[in-house]
Amino acid sequence: MSKPHNHPALTTSTGAPVVSNQASLTVGHDGPMLLQDMHFIDKMAHFDRERIPERVVHAKGAGAFGYFECALDGLGSSLSCADFLSKKGKRTPVLARFSTVGGEKGSADTARDPRGFAIKFYTDQGNFDMVGNNTPVFFVRDAIKFPDFIHTQKRNPQTNLKDPDAFWDFASLVPESLHQFTVLFSSRGTPDGFRHMHGFSSNTLSMVSTSGQIRYVKLHFITDQGIKNLTDEEATRLAGTDPDYATRDLFEAIERRDFPSWTVYVQAMTPEECAQFEVNPFDVTKVWRHGLVSMLKIGRMVLDRNPDNFFAQIEQAAFAPANMVPGIEPSPDRMLQGRLFSYKDTHRHRLGTNHHLIPVNAPLPAAHPANYQRDGDMNTGPNGKSRPNYEPNSHDGTPRQVGQAAGDTPFVPVHHKDSGPKDLQFTIGRYEYKLTDTDFVQPGLLYRLLKLEEQKALTDNLGNHLAAAKREIQTRQLDNIRRADEAYAQGVSKAILLSSSKL
Repeated sequence: MSKPHNHPALTTSTGAPVVSNQASLTVGHDGPMLLQDMHFIDKMAHFDRERIPERVVHAKGAGAFGYFECALDGLGSSLSCADFLSKKGKRTPVLARFSTVGGEKGSADTARDPRGFAIKFYTDQGNFDMVGNNTPVFFVRDAIKFPDFIHTQKRNPQTNLKDPDAFWDFASLVPESLHQFTVLFSSRGTPDGFRHMHGFSSNTLSMVSTSGQIRYVKLHFITDQGIKNLTDEEATRLAGTDPDYATRDLFEAIERRDFPSWTVYVQAMTPEECAQFEVNPFDVTKVWRHGLVSMLKIGRMVLDRNPDNFFAQIEQAAFAPANMVPGIEPSPDRMLQGRLFSYKDTHRHRLGTNHHLIPVNAPLPAAHPANYQRDGDMNTGPNGKSRPNYEPNSHDGTPRQVGQAAGDTPFVPVHHKDSGPKDLQFTIGRYEYKLTDTDFVQPGLLYRLLKLEEQKALTDNLGNHLAAAKREIQTRQLDNIRRADEAYAQGVSKAILLSSSKL
């Protein structure tokens, strides 16, 4: 006698029971299908639409859930009035997503590429997204250059192949990128999975204290597992044998309860300190050297839960630098300013106007959205019920601005009118960055900081890649590298010659 089963009844998307999911409705056994087979149409129409547009950048990635535990004790309110930094030991749920940048969704995890490092903090005041990378700097410092840079990472419009000429043509004509390329072609350009790499906000953010004092900050997530990298040869081999290497490593580590963690720090400067700093503190191609700006520990992030469904919780996750909470604000960083618009705009295209209603993107119940936005595609929420969709209004129980009722937490956004270097106080206009010798100082310092074997790995990796570009592009890029360090340029030149002789 067979055992009774407890499987739920199979239904259509509207809940109607399905008698057969193995045969379509036909005229007789061998006859044609009928258009009235609504189960087939329901099933096939969904199948035809189950892929959403992949991310333009950061298409290939993996993620997990966990928590951030605050380590600030009495210092939080003097740094930021953000709720998740308010008390030592306070835990805030987080979602982390790690990714490569330039490749398609099916590309290899081990490609030489920066790694996206995005964290969604589900705070009691709403969601705060820290959308950074595993490198403290970036290729360009003005967001208007970003689409051009990304186009050089994609496929040639005629051949549909990766294009070294486009890659290095742009790089050699935009020398501000040298700092990031020095990081990218070092050993840290191919991290051993996602657990063994640091994360950085890269952009400068603002933190506002309970008294309204502003600090400009950079966030650092320092891996507790230690830095571990792949050689170029190992990364290439894994790309062919296990292209999902980093995705697998993260998932399996959490499954075996070897929970990865990162200690979180901030570097902070006052507006007055920014005005006297050695470089523009809002230039994302520069770091704040640790010898000049110390690090303050603010907490620890632990990832301890894998997603139940990758599409619902990771593929549909929407991270945006514009998602901020009281106590955290933008800075005059040009790249950040451009990202404030760009990320949410791509989510509206990829996931829809109401992407914030998707469960993984929704804030905690305590911070549930209450506003006058209505309708739009895929509005799965209550849509404001019967409340009016305009403001001001005279109806009871409608959303009001913070500060209009007793008990509201006072918070006044800080304006950056007089903060930072003097040129940031001038009238709004289109001011181009001028290339100066300072743009080559930090790449040179980074090269000389490396051990001899690390310098060799950097120059070999860079030279091997650059060897595929045209000679005039190679010369231009070598001239840029020479301005950073002569030995650095000589090492890359030798690697180009050696690699070219093998082609």
